[in-house]
Amino acid sequence: MLIPSIDLMGGKVVQLVQGSKKALEYDSFEPWVERFAKYPLVQLIDLDAAMRQGDNRALVRQIAARLPCQVGGGIRSVEGARELLDCGARTVILGSSLVREGQADVEFARQLERSIGAPQLVFALDSKAGKVTVAGWKQATAITALEMLRALQPYCGGFLYTHVDTEGTMTGFPLEVARELRAATARRLIAAGGIRSRQEIEALDAIGVDAVVGMAIYTGAIEA
Repeated sequence: MLIPSIDLMGGKVVQLVQGSKKALEYDSFEPWVERFAKYPLVQLIDLDAAMRQGDNRALVRQIAARLPCQVGGGIRSVEGARELLDCGARTVILGSSLVREGQADVEFARQLERSIGAPQLVFALDSKAGKVTVAGWKQATAITALEMLRALQPYCGGFLYTHVDTEGTMTGFPLEVARELRAATARRLIAAGGIRSRQEIEALDAIGVDAVVGMAIYTGAIEA
């Protein structure tokens, strides 16, 4: 399944390359909301909140009220997750807050599951150079995505794996990584990072992995 993405920064819809270089920027989110209304799920990320440089919470509320969204970016507490769900998010994505001292924070994951319920939780596995990266993809850890998945899978409904090395580059997603993660869990698995064609989306779908697509949609490489 194709899941289109909306990334917010400074009140605008943007596309970044590897989480740092801004490649595209749109002042209005309305055309994208209308375009993505036909999809069963849209990914909505508050990049400013993720990078601890403010937030786009009002805009997140507006979009989540109109589209079926999984929402992420800067969620660091049970209360923060519940607030977004109350605003209309179908599921919430947590990443950096699930890493403590370089390892998976199983206790926090358990707390989230008990308070919110696994079906509404998506845990992010953001990988750069083979290791999980946090704090807006700026801080490397010693744990791998596979290790984090194995530690946290009892407490969530799915995982979002982002291959930061290829994110925003449209150079293709490493299918072998998706296969390895797929073999390790029965939870829903979503892949992101460099996806550039319908063929890749179909290849991921064939192994039971959904695809988040951003740059390829915004540049017109994939029609959505």
